[in-house]
Amino acid sequence: MRARVLRHADGPLRDIIPRVVIGMQCGETRPAPSLYEPMHCVVLQGAKQVTIGDRTLRYDAASYFVASLDLPATSCVVEADARKPYIVLGLRIDPERLASLIPGAPAGPEPEVPAFGVSPITRELLEIWLRIIRLFETPEDAAALAPLAEQELLYRLLRGPQGGVLRQFARADSRLSRIRRAIADIRAGFDKPLRVEDLAQGAGMSPASFHRHFKAATAMSPLQYQKTLRLQHARNLLIANEEAARAAYAVGYESASQFSREYARLFGAPPARDAARLRALGELPA
Repeated sequence: MRARVLRHADGPLRDIIPRVVIGMQCGETRPAPSLYEPMHCVVLQGAKQVTIGDRTLRYDAASYFVASLDLPATSCVVEADARKPYIVLGLRIDPERLASLIPGAPAGPEPEVPAFGVSPITRELLEIWLRIIRLFETPEDAAALAPLAEQELLYRLLRGPQGGVLRQFARADSRLSRIRRAIADIRAGFDKPLRVEDLAQGAGMSPASFHRHFKAATAMSPLQYQKTLRLQHARNLLIANEEAARAAYAVGYESASQFSREYARLFGAPPARDAARLRALGELPA
């Protein structure tokens, strides 16, 4: 599988099989912020560490990763070199395709667990991924066969340890789906003042219940989620040569000093120094 992926890693894979992505890294990396979308990932070589809220996970070739919400995260490759690069396969999860499989998958209770996790890889999952990789070599077959492989892959995930969370993700009336809609509202107005009471009302929960379920799903509070989004967006503005004070106000901060403190706490350096370092390294806005 690694040999096949390495032959096609630089090709136009997105045009061959929608929603499938390949990632490679030829060395260990520094922790970097990003926004994880609903996705399933399988590592073929190396290892990665991701921190979401107050939880840190590691996944490697013995495991797979699933996220079922848009989640601000900090991640880094912790095992890779030029001889054995980090190689990962990813499938962006389509909620409609996932929902179509729920009637055929065993039902279960709604677990109050994080909307992300790591589980042991199985032979069944690897066999499906191998068939997907082979389609890179016969792109004329991808239009007909890739949807079938994707359907089987999602079904196996529904049957696995992360199935309960994925069922919630796909069901419009589930608790996790209500949290997902609240996250969409936070993202749409991340630079505006946040009222947890309004989010709770929109989710059909009491403020206390909403706060508990939100933190159970994302490993952070609604305010922490918004703050992380703000700081990540501000970092992109800074990398693009925006002044620190202007970036702070653009993402909703009223105090430049508070912005600088919280930025340094998240990224390890004050805004101007961090942005200068990233520009020198050739980093681009995420």
